[in-house]
Amino acid sequence: MTSVSAEPRWLEPDEMRAWRAYVIASELLRQQLNRELQEKHGLALPDYEVLVRLSEREGWQMRMSQLAGQLASSKSRLSHQISRLEKAGFVRRLNCAEDARGVVAELTPKGMDMLRTAAPVHVQGVREHLVDLMSPAEQEVVAGLFERVIEHLDLT
Repeated sequence: MTSVSAEPRWLEPDEMRAWRAYVIASELLRQQLNRELQEKHGLALPDYEVLVRLSEREGWQMRMSQLAGQLASSKSRLSHQISRLEKAGFVRRLNCAEDARGVVAELTPKGMDMLRTAAPVHVQGVREHLVDLMSPAEQEVVAGLFERVIEHLDLT
């Protein structure tokens, strides 16, 4: 992490343009994807992301602490989110077999059914509102850039 100097390195106009475009576009994109999932399936985008992460794991299970890290979420916020998903019957919490203090989130068959139903809407939105707006070269640049940002900021 860099230290704050007495005089900040103010953003140049092109840097400011890039920063502001990223901030606004990323927020608008998340809002749009969330709206589409909510309208068609009553599922919030952050909840969809939980279901996706669990579906990608063997046994559809993941430790809560690991899941929070993968979602860039606090453990407390994830705990509340998992409680809502439990009430809907999409996930359940289990005690961790390897660590008595650990808790595992598990995707239920009902949760997998919801994911299978909602995924086409989400993928269509991602494609329509982002992927299809980029050339393959731009996709490579965007992926490389944000992988570097994640690596730089990943404190886990």
